[in-house]
Amino acid sequence: MEDFIKLAQFAVAFSVYYVWIFRFHNVLKEFKSFGLSDLTRNLVGASKITLSTLLVVGIWFPTFIFIPSLLMAVFMISAQFFHFKIKNTFIKHLPSLVLLILSLIIAYFSMP
Repeated sequence: MEDFIKLAQFAVAFSVYYVWIFRFHNVLKEFKSFGLSDLTRNLVGASKITLSTLLVVGIWFPTFIFIPSLLMAVFMISAQFFHFKIKNTFIKHLPSLVLLILSLIIAYFSMP
């Protein structure tokens, strides 16, 4: 199970990096459709990248896992809310739903 948690940490972090760095054009469109400001988008992006970095660091230093994984789950719950708010199709909900589940699993198995 320990290996699965490490893999999940890497998967969540890599996914966030990929979306916020290489698919930023998509983030711009989504935040615009959600009706959120550029400042909010930038704060969310910086926070998610920071939390992702802490999840990666947590592979070697497990004390860095619990709080970042919970906070990442909060961001993914928020993403679900906004996808529901604008009535996106299920396929648009799926990535943040998977990351939400992985973040909660990581948090559960890394509880102090």
